[in-house]
Amino acid sequence: MPEQLLSGWGRAVWSRATVSRPTSPEMVTSDVRAARAPTIARGLGRSYGDQAACAGGHVLDMTALTDVARPDQRGRITTGAGVSIEALLRRIVPAGWFVPVTPGTRQVTVGGAVAADIHGKNHHVDGTFCSHLDDLTLVLGDGAVVRCSPTADPELFWATAGGLGLTGVIVEATLRLVPIETSRLLVDTLRLDDLDELLAAMIEVDRTAPYSVAWVDLMARRVGRSILTTARFARRHELAGSDARVPLQYEPGPALPTPRRLPDGLLTSATVRAFNEAWFRISPRRREGEVQSIGRYFHPLDGVRDWNRVYGSGGLVQWQMVVPDGAEAVLSRCVEALTASATPCFLAVLKRFGPANPGPLSFPLEGWTLAVDMPARHPGLAAELDELDRLVADCGGRVYLAKDARLDPALVPVMYPRLPEWQAVRRRVDPHQRFASDLSRRLHL
Repeated sequence: MPEQLLSGWGRAVWSRATVSRPTSPEMVTSDVRAARAPTIARGLGRSYGDQAACAGGHVLDMTALTDVARPDQRGRITTGAGVSIEALLRRIVPAGWFVPVTPGTRQVTVGGAVAADIHGKNHHVDGTFCSHLDDLTLVLGDGAVVRCSPTADPELFWATAGGLGLTGVIVEATLRLVPIETSRLLVDTLRLDDLDELLAAMIEVDRTAPYSVAWVDLMARRVGRSILTTARFARRHELAGSDARVPLQYEPGPALPTPRRLPDGLLTSATVRAFNEAWFRISPRRREGEVQSIGRYFHPLDGVRDWNRVYGSGGLVQWQMVVPDGAEAVLSRCVEALTASATPCFLAVLKRFGPANPGPLSFPLEGWTLAVDMPARHPGLAAELDELDRLVADCGGRVYLAKDARLDPALVPVMYPRLPEWQAVRRRVDPHQRFASDLSRRLHL
């Protein structure tokens, strides 16, 4: 098997491993049994850090497991773990269905969505991806194939939800889709001048908007100025013109290319501050009912291919945390600290979370989640994030392990107090720890 140098989407940490590309569940079983080194599964490589890498070990490229059944009348669909959200949308949207949860990119596999227990702009209403699964099929460390669900071996099911691929190789999942009349969304936009206004507005829209997200300008003098967008799928009678003629059309279109050679240092405080100022000014103070496509509202960054390369050779870090309701003061301190640091940041996103699911390593808690992209080599960034991690941990919050590349391992059991439960399940199904990743070794999972 060939060796490859692998990185996550952040391109800040790299390691080398042997890579195989099984084309069937049977080949996954064969590869797991034949492996003589720690093994981890990998999808499209959209985890930011070292979650899907295994230095000196074996990586299973799962992107060839792309079988997809047709949705049944209730919207249940079974897919291979290598099916991407994009491929799934191309199949189901014209038939009047949508995925119950989508992250900010459609370039994520179903297996990756389970391993990270992804969330979207609707967690306050619909929870995480794994909350909408009927069952999973896994290949365990000894090559055994098992099926688990919230009712059949729920401990294994929920340990796998957000379990970062460390309980077994996910080869198949059965998902409950949601019906839609059209592929268009009606989007409301509200421009806000500070963080207090934003938090109040987001609590208010929790009651009515199935989807909501806010962009926060961390380069502005006024802390927390932001743009809040909320959305719902349009009904057929609410569309006009070409939208009404093809109400279930799904064509995300080609992505614009990123130049192959980009100099380091493009993202400076000055350039990002100017971009953010322009973005804020061109957004309407208030706009209601704008018709947008699925791609424009849910996956805007997919419109630029390899946009992560804009951060230069040092790559980027995405820091995503959640703090519980009642810890708004900690959220404010984090936003204030990031704003004061002048770290170049044009991607800072705030969302609301609803109740947590039973997964011991699932990230969401009921409260507020902030995700921030920053140049990995920015001076002082590591120390700054270490301090913010401690603030988050002290109030009962946590950092998203599926995005992490630098967390202090001592904070993991503080942020994830049910870690021992997850470790007990892992010992049961993988007693010899056949499955490991750079992340699991770095964080002593």
